[in-house]
Amino acid sequence: MLTRTPMALLIGAAAMFAAAPIFIAYAPNEATMGLVYKIVYFHVPAWFMMFLAIFVCGIASGIYLFKERVSADRLAYSAAEVAVLFGAIGLTTGPLWARVSWGVWWPWDVRTTLALILEMTFVAYLLLRKYGGPGSEKLSAGLALFGMFNVPFVYVSVNVWRTLHPQTTVVPQLPSAMAGPLWWCVVAYLLLFVVMISGRRRLEEQRAIVERLRLVYDED
Repeated sequence: MLTRTPMALLIGAAAMFAAAPIFIAYAPNEATMGLVYKIVYFHVPAWFMMFLAIFVCGIASGIYLFKERVSADRLAYSAAEVAVLFGAIGLTTGPLWARVSWGVWWPWDVRTTLALILEMTFVAYLLLRKYGGPGSEKLSAGLALFGMFNVPFVYVSVNVWRTLHPQTTVVPQLPSAMAGPLWWCVVAYLLLFVVMISGRRRLEEQRAIVERLRLVYDED
């Protein structure tokens, strides 16, 4: 059950997502890519949220490793699931864009390959948490830190190596008619991100309570 603040954020996110198609429809098409360019309004915010979730997961995992705070571990677990979800959105919308723009579904350039590896890293995190057995929490925390430190390499890869993927300077240089809808979508995704993290973390707390009650019941 969501508390008042997450519920208000969810309503705000729903309102922004409802208005987003209107802003996107009125945004101009890109000169060379045409209508398909508008995938950027879903693709880029998804990657922003994935990177944010990874940083939350990595920082919380570091706190858990060095401070052994169980609450930080629950937050890390929650953030990892959200990271995988937004990463899946980015990896789905990217090929749709690439097929029209570059003529291939998957170009295997540096950015796309590193992004896929990053997604697989956090899929591995979730699998380790579910099937790793005792001690998997700390092993997965180390994996989360590894993934977090790889985010900057994924981000700057298009600036360092020659690649089909646009460089990081593209978004800051967008004209206002395109930048406005993009940042509107980023904020909408961010509100949804906060709601998802909050709800997922609360679920982990409830699971911990149920597990403690089950242990007490078994002892009796």
